[in-house]
Amino acid sequence: MMPNKILIVDDEENIRKLYTAELKAEGYEVSSVDSGEAALDWVAKEAPDLVVLDIKMAERDGLDILGSIKRDNRELPVVLNSAYTIYKDDFNSWLADAYVVKSSDLNELKTKIREILSI
Repeated sequence: MMPNKILIVDDEENIRKLYTAELKAEGYEVSSVDSGEAALDWVAKEAPDLVVLDIKMAERDGLDILGSIKRDNRELPVVLNSAYTIYKDDFNSWLADAYVVKSSDLNELKTKIREILSI
């Protein structure tokens, strides 16, 4: 069976590296991009099984990108990932399949991904 493809979208390189290493260790095929625009391009070309999406990014914020992803790929699971809990109550975040607060402990993120992908 092919490993699930996960796309990490975050403008912080250290976060992308950490998440990529941790999720690859879990057996996923992982790619990462540093902007929302790059994420939309990647999703259109590569058809990931799940997207982990940061909210606070320089160009377009993650909630805007979430809306674009869900408009074109309603079934594609998206996990919002932010250091800011304030966005959890933003109605735009309700489009996401899960919301995980950023932490150096990735257990919550890994658990949500497993639940969503039913592995």
